[in-house]
Amino acid sequence: MNIRHLGQSDEDEVAPESGLPGAGARPWRYLSLNGSEPQPIDGAVVEEALACITVNGQELATFMCTPRDLPEMALGFLYNEDIIAGLDDVRALTVSKGRTCVDVWLRDAEFAPPRRAIITAGCGGGVTFDDLSAAHAPLVSDLTATPEQLAELMRRLHLGAAVYQQARGIHTAVLADPCPPGQECFLLQVEDIGRHNCLDKLQGAALLAGVATRDRILLSSGRISSEMINKARRLETPIVCSRTSPTSLSVALAEAWNMTIVAYLRQDRMRVYTHPERVFSRSVGQSRH
Repeated sequence: MNIRHLGQSDEDEVAPESGLPGAGARPWRYLSLNGSEPQPIDGAVVEEALACITVNGQELATFMCTPRDLPEMALGFLYNEDIIAGLDDVRALTVSKGRTCVDVWLRDAEFAPPRRAIITAGCGGGVTFDDLSAAHAPLVSDLTATPEQLAELMRRLHLGAAVYQQARGIHTAVLADPCPPGQECFLLQVEDIGRHNCLDKLQGAALLAGVATRDRILLSSGRISSEMINKARRLETPIVCSRTSPTSLSVALAEAWNMTIVAYLRQDRMRVYTHPERVFSRSVGQSRH
């Protein structure tokens, strides 16, 4: 599969700009008041832009996103929407020179996107438990992690978020393994203004890197909604962690799909909403109503 920018020669067909320093943030001078007088600060703000995905020459989806890791986002979105099963389904992928569109050409020339393009800010409005619960079988996994391991992973999540450290105002997601202190546990990390975009980028990055997502830990800086847990189920990550809250529908789906939601994960504090046996070795009483 070829991945390139318009305007590049064939000899320049390399992975896109996702690794460039500063990608995802722009310089901006602002005034900071932290005392008696405001002080000018040469800082940065997170980039936000409109980007589209076309499939076989027809527009499929439009996103508000951080315009980096666009191939990863496109591939992950197509995988999470069950349009592709892997890279073998993709013949070519091109990123426009202005980083505003990703053109994907499938080996299935007969695939046609729906008549109306999908416009998404990452909200699954209108979905119900019945709509989603039948989409996946319960996840079978023996993966476990201790509270200490999860707390350490969440601590590292923010330390490894380069754009967040530069400009704040951006979500990040990580695919990780539980491992002893001092070892490198992170497999992949991505950033975007949209928490849902992060999971698409994470899936796409895993496809491109040949990294298996099954039986890994997923960590997110954003709220766990029904759409987030649905994408996590596609990733087949049995433990899903967040610094913030889950929703009632995401908790119900995680319970049905045999997935563990750990929320408000900060240092030695956390709330385990579903299937706590993956985190706590002894039985702990839990009310699910």
